[in-house]
Amino acid sequence: MRHTANETSTKTLTRLITALDNHHPVTITYTKADDTQAIRTIEIYDITISQAGDILIKAMDRETGESRTFRLDRLISYTVHRTAYTVARPAADDKPTHPAYELATTIAPHATHMTTTARINNLAAVFAA
Repeated sequence: MRHTANETSTKTLTRLITALDNHHPVTITYTKADDTQAIRTIEIYDITISQAGDILIKAMDRETGESRTFRLDRLISYTVHRTAYTVARPAADDKPTHPAYELATTIAPHATHMTTTARINNLAAVFAA
């Protein structure tokens, strides 16, 4: 288990992007809006930046099978698993027509066509700007 307080946001995000690329589920400990903590195992399908500048992790919750959004700054700890995804994801047409800022387009155009290293390098450039 990795604790986000012990690493930079860039390092955490790099590991989550790698989990997304490899289709590995992640178990997170997360602080909810009401300041309670929850533990969930998720399958990430998108990472975006909100209008307010928060990094958002969009994922399917393995327990409920529903789509959930988590703010990166609310993650307390996480574990990347080596198993494969099992929950169906929303189709591309199910996304809002005007998303906030998508890391898939902001950081790496059509990120699925880029290597993890290329996506991480583009991400580092955005954080440096």
